Amino acid sequence: MSDISITQLSKIYPGITPVHALDNIDLNVSEGEFVALLGPSGCGKSTLLNLIAGFESPTHGDLRVGGASVSKPGPERGVVFQEAALFPWLNVWENVVFGPKLAGQPKSAYVERAKEMLEITGLSGFTRHLPVQLSGGMRQRVGIARVLTLGSQVLLMDEPFGALDAQTRLTMQELLLSVWQALRKTVVFVTHDIDEAILLADTIYVMSARPGRIATRITVPIERPRSLDLITGDVFNDLKREILLKMRH
Repeated sequence: MSDISITQLSKIYPGITPVHALDNIDLNVSEGEFVALLGPSGCGKSTLLNLIAGFESPTHGDLRVGGASVSKPGPERGVVFQEAALFPWLNVWENVVFGPKLAGQPKSAYVERAKEMLEITGLSGFTRHLPVQLSGGMRQRVGIARVLTLGSQVLLMDEPFGALDAQTRLTMQELLLSVWQALRKTVVFVTHDIDEAILLADTIYVMSARPGRIATRITVPIERPRSLDLITGDVFNDLKREILLKMRH
């Protein structure tokens, strides 16, 4: 059974002129798979992610995570947004453990996990810092550590590095590769950056312009573990050229 199963899903926003955001989406994500949703702005990538998260409901079709129908947000599906959305009055540690504390989990259930996630994301030395004292990349590290501390099995990431400068973005991509390698979470990652999709994902779903449809599914033929050196290789560039042609078409 796929960890995420989507069948003939459509999303229409009602109004005087209804907006047909997604049409007839079929998509399956296996447990531990890293999937990228790639496409132009306005094609419905974020809408599809919000549906998986349970923030919205489909107009038609079936959407299941772990075999259960999705009707609302749940702790098994953690979301990382483009902006880290941290509580500015809480320090890094307090932000990271906020979710488990709110859920009423005992300290024994989350303290060690939080320490591990802070270590993995390179934040162990910043636990007492407030968000205002951190760079954009460091704030995103906190957002990722917070979701991982929840214990979510599925990570839904909506262009989480889109607002970062080019150098910081590469650093965060490298971090995410190491986090995925260590934890093997199921990831659905929204991006419009072809290089980012190829570097990170096992499978890329290229979406068409609105109404968003799955135009093509591409398996990335690059072994793991991966590094930034890949982006200058022939296999990487050949695949990038193929995807560019498909998106242009």
